[in-house]
Amino acid sequence: MREIKVGVLALQGDVEEHVWALRRALQEMNLPHRVIEVKFPKQLDEIDGIVIPGGESTTIGILARRTGILDKLREKILNGLPVFGTCAGLIMLAKEVRDATVGETRQPVLAVMDISVIRNVFGRQKDSFEIDLEIPELGKTVRAVFIRAPAIIRCWGTARPLAKISHEKYGELIVMARQEHMLACAFHPELTKDTTVHKYFINMIIEYRIK
Repeated sequence: MREIKVGVLALQGDVEEHVWALRRALQEMNLPHRVIEVKFPKQLDEIDGIVIPGGESTTIGILARRTGILDKLREKILNGLPVFGTCAGLIMLAKEVRDATVGETRQPVLAVMDISVIRNVFGRQKDSFEIDLEIPELGKTVRAVFIRAPAIIRCWGTARPLAKISHEKYGELIVMARQEHMLACAFHPELTKDTTVHKYFINMIIEYRIK
């Protein structure tokens, strides 16, 4: 197999944590690889897949638009580039975004995935939590870290839920979803030692991009 080149959007957020998790997952899978911190539009031509990390979704969106990455990345994803968004990255992928407090956000997003998302649905930083989350498609339970987390309230088209949890106000919420070559989760798999979710994304890259 040829070298797999995985990018991490490196404008703001948990960049180093994802770089580490991807490298470890690729090493455990015994795959030739290079992990690239993406800061410029031209780097999008070099990669087989990209991770959009957690952080401040509004800041990531503004910086992505300012650097020219936003429009080019949207085009790349729509043309089949595998993408994995975590927390803020999930928000960046969604076609519909609202905030639990302020409502409509009108922030710059990629708007490529058929999901509707509410930001900060579980509260602020002090309301962060960890749970053991069952993800049937992955065939196991993973430790999921939620920090100022969003959640998906609706999927349509070819988007489908992969994991759900219960919420006292909103009822059943989707916290992980997939739409063909696009993967999104509300939690932070990069903050644990378990590389299961990153390996799932790497297998998506192999499925869609590696010949």
